[in-house]
Amino acid sequence: MKDIVLKAFEESIRVKEDFVKENLDGLLSAAQRVAACFAAGYKLLIFGNGGSAADAQHIAAEFVNRFTVERKPLPALALSTDTSILTSISNDYSFDDVFSKQIRALGRRDDIALGISTSGNSRNVILAVETARDMGLYT
Repeated sequence: MKDIVLKAFEESIRVKEDFVKENLDGLLSAAQRVAACFAAGYKLLIFGNGGSAADAQHIAAEFVNRFTVERKPLPALALSTDTSILTSISNDYSFDDVFSKQIRALGRRDDIALGISTSGNSRNVILAVETARDMGLYT
């Protein structure tokens, strides 16, 4: 059991180190874009399915509440939280539209739309990102 736990932690550390080496510039650029968005009075719309929906909610909560320091609340919204909206769109249209319709309703030019998909193939996430781009949101 000890070996299994150690191996899992070592792999997690390796993946994070590799990620930082390969993506630090992009990560810093994204962080700067988000900071500029908030400073200019725009908002962050975050969405995904399953575990990615949970990630979206967690990220939004950290921005609205606080992360590591006390600060004013920042406008971030997870689009996976309103069951009435999710089920009405799914029922009346399609589950593919659950995020794109919310982007059209809530998004405005220069907001940020952050779609999360572990596979990269979630149709509703892809459609929402496309909708956001068409509307002039950063993606």
